[in-house]
Amino acid sequence: MIDDVQFISGKESTQEEFFHTFNTLVDQGRQIVLSADKSPSDLEGMQERLKSRLNCGLVADIHATTYELRLGILQSKADQLGVEVPQKVMEFLAHRISSNVRELEGALNRVVAHAQLIGRSISLETTQEVLHDLLRANDRRITIDDIQKQVAAHFNIRLADMYSARRARSIARPRQVAMYLAKQLTSRSLPEIGRKFGGRDHTTVMHAVRKVEELRDGDAAFAEDLELLKRTLQG
Repeated sequence: MIDDVQFISGKESTQEEFFHTFNTLVDQGRQIVLSADKSPSDLEGMQERLKSRLNCGLVADIHATTYELRLGILQSKADQLGVEVPQKVMEFLAHRISSNVRELEGALNRVVAHAQLIGRSISLETTQEVLHDLLRANDRRITIDDIQKQVAAHFNIRLADMYSARRARSIARPRQVAMYLAKQLTSRSLPEIGRKFGGRDHTTVMHAVRKVEELRDGDAAFAEDLELLKRTLQG
């Protein structure tokens, strides 16, 4: 296994040795795993015969983890630990910690260990308390763009739907939630918020805020979703 193979680009003697080592391992039926910051064909300064050999294997383009994958990793980790973790806590961690899988698993380990040590149940409140240093390290000023992206991902709609004229309830409700959060979590005025949502009038934003407040007060599940979004954005 070799990491960052792009660093041998332009180094002829190193590539020569690597070429023969590669061939020997293949002839012995060994498995070789390589990583680089670009595909084999795009490696500048790499001998063509090496590019050809690298391309003959399975070339996989690895992207950053998705929310669904992070959620699955957390569930698998919880199963391994043999603990019950509330779904809202799982969702919060999957949303909030997205840069590093090891950090994600470590965060869950800390939350579980803390709960077991002091005999407290796992909740959003205790999770934020235990991980305050990790969450604070990622603190940043919340923008309307941040809110729109987070809400769109949470409700599984396109980011473009935040600015579109579509009025279907599955689109309009998340848009109203985003407007409400923009009013609550930023210092932007109602006209400024309206402009960020496809040039809408400030009265539209006011209506959205009132509607979300009504739903929050009358629907416990909706209120939980709203609280999760706020906590995720605020860290």
